[in-house]
Amino acid sequence: MSLPVHLVPDLAGVAVGAQVTVEGDEAHHAVAVRRLRVGEQVVLTDGAGTTVQGPVASTGKRVLAVTVESVRRAAAPEPALVAVQAIPKGDRGELAVEVLTEVGVAEIVPWAAARSVAVWKGERAARSLGRWRATAREAAKQARRAWFPSVAEVASTADVAALVSGAGLAVVLHEDATAPMAALDVPTTGRIVVVVGPEGGLTDEEVEAFVAAGAVSVRLGAEVLRTSTAGVAAVAALLARTPRWR
Repeated sequence: MSLPVHLVPDLAGVAVGAQVTVEGDEAHHAVAVRRLRVGEQVVLTDGAGTTVQGPVASTGKRVLAVTVESVRRAAAPEPALVAVQAIPKGDRGELAVEVLTEVGVAEIVPWAAARSVAVWKGERAARSLGRWRATAREAAKQARRAWFPSVAEVASTADVAALVSGAGLAVVLHEDATAPMAALDVPTTGRIVVVVGPEGGLTDEEVEAFVAAGAVSVRLGAEVLRTSTAGVAAVAALLARTPRWR
């Protein structure tokens, strides 16, 4: 059985023999929900490449201490995958964030596409963004990632075009595209941007803007995937052609 993973703010400079304190909600979850006891092994990560393992040294109300027995520092995975996810309705956004995190993306960008059914404004935007970030955090722990993904602020189409222009490779998933994903030359370093449209589909203007910025309009296959699952399928197809999955 895999050891439980908990997130801490910083593990910079931590060495074997040191003691790391976990506080707040993470400690409450470990002690009150998981019921970790003194002596049990646990994994801590800062989500920025450093992971430590060791036994629980002490517990308290919303606090526990862990004695470090091993330290692992991992380089950020390359190429870095950025998923631009058009905002879907209901809880399909959280589903998309969960599976994209599990598959290994570095960044998730919520996109207010022209045909997005859901609209994020004001307090609703703050709450929705908070749910996406919490989902990414929990999924990263479940996937035992050393590097946690970031969830950006809501992007406009112009923002997405700017992301596309700075990428080593950018693809736009489009059911009417003629170029297959398999025909792409996938870089092994840098950033790869994957743009996933909304339930209502991409507008011609959006596709034209992204292609003009340097993206390639591609199709995954004959099937039309839902917006909440198309991104993970595309990212997996790309990762399979990089050293990360070899």
